[in-house]
Amino acid sequence: MDKNDELIVRDSHGAVLKEGDSVTVIKDLKVRGSSSVIKRGTMVKNIRLTDDADEVEGKVEKSVMVLKTEFLKKA
Repeated sequence: MDKNDELIVRDSHGAVLKEGDSVTVIKDLKVRGSSSVIKRGTMVKNIRLTDDADEVEGKVEKSVMVLKTEFLKKA
């Protein structure tokens, strides 16, 4: 990958997200395969970028989850 081919990941407001940033969930999200819900305002610290510009990984309530960037805001 060249410097020009870098993946740019943006949150719901257009802010650029980088590895290790903290984000806030802007909408209650149902967790697939579970009855739990990630509440609006939940802070996800130390995110990791994935190969997809629309998704990031983060630890929520002691488990690692992949979250859509459209539901996140940079903290």
